[in-house]
Order: sequence, then C-alpha cells, then structure tokens
Amino acid sequence: MTSEEIRKAHPILSRVPFLGQNLDERYIEHCRRSTSRAGIVACLLAACIFEYRLIFQNFISWDLFAVVCAMVAVKIAMMLWYRFND
Repeated sequence: MTSEEIRKAHPILSRVPFLGQNLDERYIEHCRRSTSRAGIVACLLAACIFEYRLIFQNFISWDLFAVVCAMVAVKIAMMLWYRFND
C-alpha cells in the first residue's frame, strides 16, 4: 500500500499532524500484530482466571468460559477465512 492509499483508507489518522507522514504499510502491520497479540493475551488471561476460580475456589465461572470460547472461535474462524480467501 502506498501512503496515499493508506490515507484514503484511514482518513481520521491522516488528519493527525504527526501521523500523516508516518502512515505506511509498516504502521498498519504493526497495528495488526499488536491487536492480534493483545487479543491472545486477553484470552489467556481470561482462561487463567477461569482455571484459578475452578481449582482454588471450586467455582465454575461460566461467563469467563463463554468469553474464552468466543475468543478462540473467532480466532480460528478468522484464521480459516484468511487461509481460504487470501
């Protein structure tokens, strides 16, 4: 992607004075990677809290279980989508 294409794709970011000249494909790739890693860490943290409550408090936290399942399902679905459509 060229800088002009990125500015068209992200018009709000291109209006920020100090970001305008820094928007390139590396920036978009860093955003994608950081967001992916943040989602994975959040899923692992929810799984750890679920396990802690299950093992030490003998309590099944169904809401955390649902969050972990949803995050895993979305991650796998997106991996399959990009595998077959990219």
